[in-house]
Amino acid sequence: MGEGLWGLESSLLEEGFSIVCGIDEAGRGPLAGAVYAAAVVLPFGVNIEGLDDSKRLSETVRERLYDEIVEKAITYGIGSADHLEIDSKNILNATYLAMNRAYDMLSVIPDIALVDGNRGKGFRFRHMCVVGGDGKSASIAAASILAKVSRDREMLVMAEKYPEYGFEKHKGYGTKQHIEKLLVYGPCEIHRRTFLGKILMHSAECKGIGNRE
Repeated sequence: MGEGLWGLESSLLEEGFSIVCGIDEAGRGPLAGAVYAAAVVLPFGVNIEGLDDSKRLSETVRERLYDEIVEKAITYGIGSADHLEIDSKNILNATYLAMNRAYDMLSVIPDIALVDGNRGKGFRFRHMCVVGGDGKSASIAAASILAKVSRDREMLVMAEKYPEYGFEKHKGYGTKQHIEKLLVYGPCEIHRRTFLGKILMHSAECKGIGNRE
């Protein structure tokens, strides 16, 4: 574990915050699927070998760490907001919703939550935003792993339900393969319509051109 990952928690403990929670999200950018968030309270200083920002870890390592975090956490919660909520509320507000849901699942009420990012007007709890927090805080790093693994597992389920899109490979992100499939098949139930404007417009234009004789 990086030496600095407990620095924020240590400072807060010295200030009198005895229960510190980390919160992070996964899935703000994809074209399909829900956005996920996790909230985690770890025992201060607990050893979780390899704990880091989920984006720096392989899928195999994330899966291993997921199980260890769940086992060692004092409490944790995992929440999500689906594609319909993303389309109706916008992705930022849907992310706040997922984070609030994750926080509400905690069995212990934290004194403060460390939230990855620089925006925090949509929370119902005391918090501190930390830019790049998943690489600076053990609690946020743990939350980033739980959120990422949970979302990836859900997208594997969606890959079986909608096999033509290849969700098992790109997890809903806008890869070349995903966009090519969208142009062929159009969106499925879990695609975020508000994310697809230019893609669907391009598809319609291409079909229109193709029909001109």
